[in-house]
Amino acid sequence: MATYDSLFSTLGLKEWCAEGKSDGPMSMADLLAKTKGSDAEPESLWDLPFPSMDTLNESCAAFPQSRELTKGLEQGFLAIKDNLSLMLDPLTQPLSWFLDSALYGMLNTPWWIVIPIMLAVVFVVTKSWKLVLFVGISIGLLAFIDYYEYAMQTLAIIFVCAFLCVLLGVPIGIAMARSNTLQRIMIPVLDMLQTLPPFVYLIPLIFLFSVTESKLYGIAIILYAIVPVVRLTNLGIRLVDKDVIEAADAFGMTPRQKLFKVQIPLALPNIMAGVNQTIMMSLAMVVIASLVSAPGLGVLVLRGIRNLELGVGLVSGLGIVILAVILDRVTKASLARINASQNQ
Repeated sequence: MATYDSLFSTLGLKEWCAEGKSDGPMSMADLLAKTKGSDAEPESLWDLPFPSMDTLNESCAAFPQSRELTKGLEQGFLAIKDNLSLMLDPLTQPLSWFLDSALYGMLNTPWWIVIPIMLAVVFVVTKSWKLVLFVGISIGLLAFIDYYEYAMQTLAIIFVCAFLCVLLGVPIGIAMARSNTLQRIMIPVLDMLQTLPPFVYLIPLIFLFSVTESKLYGIAIILYAIVPVVRLTNLGIRLVDKDVIEAADAFGMTPRQKLFKVQIPLALPNIMAGVNQTIMMSLAMVVIASLVSAPGLGVLVLRGIRNLELGVGLVSGLGIVILAVILDRVTKASLARINASQNQ
């Protein structure tokens, strides 16, 4: 007798369970139970299995198994896949254009133009010659070991995805700061995006888009990396001193003026901290997205794992660390400048 037979009998579901029995071959558990006979000793409380779907199915054939749940989810997703693709394709196509254009521009512009432009941007943002020298040496080192193209591909993807994260995330954070209702709705969504394993982002996207399309990994990176800038924008605006807001109201500022001339400038350190974290998370997801044809240093890491090429894996991993340090130092230096200007 199965473990939970008495439970279904007590609930009066014995006939419903009997309807689910098939005339197919017996399972191994049924054969063993039949061999032991009806006089077999019942299982002790110590060995009582948890009443999971599969365990209850052993006692009641009409009760669904866990594989039916997962199969139902899969069939439901596949049923709406074509309609979702039809709706999402035009909306996400610009992302493919941005990524492809950035990759083309980075790879087809000579290094003696790209590197000076990058160093000039670093100096404008940080006003630090030491940091400019560090970035120049780091990029030169990657180019010296023939990893320049891979590094530029990684940077191009990060620039596009981080820019779109800020472009979308800051307005969402501002809207959350202005509406408690929207904040209550968005916080569970952000919690889910922040705790969902990175690989899980790729599963539904593989079914919706072709692996050859850049937007496949672009969407995964944006979903994974947008959370910090949304959260910290919301937090920064909510932390603006209420006395300052009252003073702005006393001067007769409109909500728009109050937002752009008071709240955003005062919240800028928090927003920049969110941008820093978004860039770091974009870099982390670029490596994982190499599983779905994302170019860059992640491809070399994947090659090192697949082919057991220890040197390739270690050197490409070191290249990713160098890029992470560059991006982190530059964004933190710009954040320090913002804080210093506000404290004057």
